[in-house]
Amino acid sequence: MDLRQLFLRHIAPTTESPLALAFSRAEGVFLYDAEGHAYMDFISGIGVSNIGHSHPEVVAAVQKQAADYMHLMVYGEYIQQPQVGYAQALCATLDPSLDCVYWGNSGAEAIEGAFKLAKRWTGRTEICSFQGSYHGSTQGALSAMGDETFKRAYRPLLPDHRILPWADASALERITPRTAAVVVEIIQAESGYKPVPPAYLSALQDRCRAMGALLIVDEIQTGFGRSGHLFAHQGVGITPDILCLGKALGGGMPLGAFIASGEKMQSLAQNPMLGHLTTFGGHPVSCAAGWAAFHVLQREGWIEEVAAKESLLRRELSHLSVTGSLSGQGLLLALPLGDFDRVLAVQQELIQQGLLTDWFLFENQALRLAPPLSISEDELLQACRAIRQAIPSHL
Repeated sequence: MDLRQLFLRHIAPTTESPLALAFSRAEGVFLYDAEGHAYMDFISGIGVSNIGHSHPEVVAAVQKQAADYMHLMVYGEYIQQPQVGYAQALCATLDPSLDCVYWGNSGAEAIEGAFKLAKRWTGRTEICSFQGSYHGSTQGALSAMGDETFKRAYRPLLPDHRILPWADASALERITPRTAAVVVEIIQAESGYKPVPPAYLSALQDRCRAMGALLIVDEIQTGFGRSGHLFAHQGVGITPDILCLGKALGGGMPLGAFIASGEKMQSLAQNPMLGHLTTFGGHPVSCAAGWAAFHVLQREGWIEEVAAKESLLRRELSHLSVTGSLSGQGLLLALPLGDFDRVLAVQQELIQQGLLTDWFLFENQALRLAPPLSISEDELLQACRAIRQAIPSHL
């Protein structure tokens, strides 16, 4: 059996028709197959490779840390420099109230931990989220998902989860003294990159504070510069009680985190102690990779270039949209094509041209455009030429 057959035989599927592309290496914005053919990654591995693939400083950090030590002990017992150093670096860029990091393995795990923290801190049980929201596919995260299509096969899910209409100020009254927390994405990732109006987010924050509910901000996809701000909430003037991170957090390695005040985090350490645990959360190799990537991102000035790169994509591609524009913000953009079959056809055509794109779970009539922040103007123009060539052939 060849590698593709072994993949289909032994790797559990997520769909009946995976792309089943095989790559042997990756560098910068390109993935390479065994024959050396290059494919531009225009989705960053779904929001992971913000600084591109295999950055030499990240590779060096991984190699050094793996040589020093890997797993030592379950999370939270031993002092490990990569965990401590990266946590300090992250907190230095956030509001002073966000000064304590609980490391995990993924964004979904961060969401699960944030829900537990909210319940533990407030003594309440209700979690509110929004129509069209996506926070992961684990049990608690799925319970908060704002699309019934992906939930119904797994019901019953967790009780006391309420789905609010998206950006509807009149529905804020449904947040009550029973509510432990409200979880929100600044830009809804799987609904076609829909930015939430800043005025609504401000009103949401005010309602949470008035009711004593915690505001959880999910920046698993929007974090690390994609919106044009280091973290998207910083661009809309709100401050989370709990911030959830993943994807680009690990610089290409598996890593998640939820961040809150040290006072709140203390509630997880008692009654019972060890009430929230992870074996591999904050793995030292993953933290070393993420810390190195974070340093590169801050140093290189790519975040300051996001707005110009967004403008280029809008200028080059908006006329191809069925709505006449791209949706989204920064380097989280969607190109509406009006039909799922057309999106799939364009995606396959672009693969033949060496450009990797994707669609969205809840908005499958749009093409996902989310290249690494490190992409150059010439590379962006190359991708736009390919998209312009592919789309007219599938009108």
